[in-house]
Amino acid sequence: MMIKVSLRHLLPLAILLCLAPLAQAQYKVVGPDGKVTYTDQPPADPKAKVQAVATPGGGAVPTASLPVALRGPASRYPVVLYAARGCQPCDAGRGLLVQRGIPFSEKRVETPADIEALQRMSGSRALPLLTIGTQQVRSLSTAEWNGYLDAAGYPHESQLPANYQRPPSTPLTMPQAAAAPAPASTPDTAAPPPAPAPTNGPNIRF
Repeated sequence: MMIKVSLRHLLPLAILLCLAPLAQAQYKVVGPDGKVTYTDQPPADPKAKVQAVATPGGGAVPTASLPVALRGPASRYPVVLYAARGCQPCDAGRGLLVQRGIPFSEKRVETPADIEALQRMSGSRALPLLTIGTQQVRSLSTAEWNGYLDAAGYPHESQLPANYQRPPSTPLTMPQAAAAPAPASTPDTAAPPPAPAPTNGPNIRF
């Protein structure tokens, strides 16, 4: 007996199998001189301001409490939905995942920093964005989303228990921690005020 498998079904599987299941964390680093860089390692300079940035495939849900049929796919290819409030396509995509019983985490895109991180991560500002492992699915297409979920091994019917609680949505970028205030100088040790800057115009560094 011969079984015909179309290229449309093989392509998502081939892409998923070729990708690493976990993505490394990224950091947005603002140096003392104001220069912004992105890296997968925390900076050595203690004066640099660091902001964690979500990466495709990040934010996996805990798998220990999931049914056996979901533990494998959820650990190898965690599903993350990137969405915004008031976005009807995002609501439709969320509904698809909930109806199928996909355990997923959700990242909110709200602030300019979130939009910048989304642009850098996916090359686009379009929402919703779905990641399955490190595979990105940008368009909201029921057939395409289901095709990638099938290829990743997720069941067609919901296997989640009735009391399953989805993780709450979290911001795409973590709020930057405020710097600790510098200790006040006493009058006898206060440094002289700095000389006034030249008034030839603003000195802006990028």
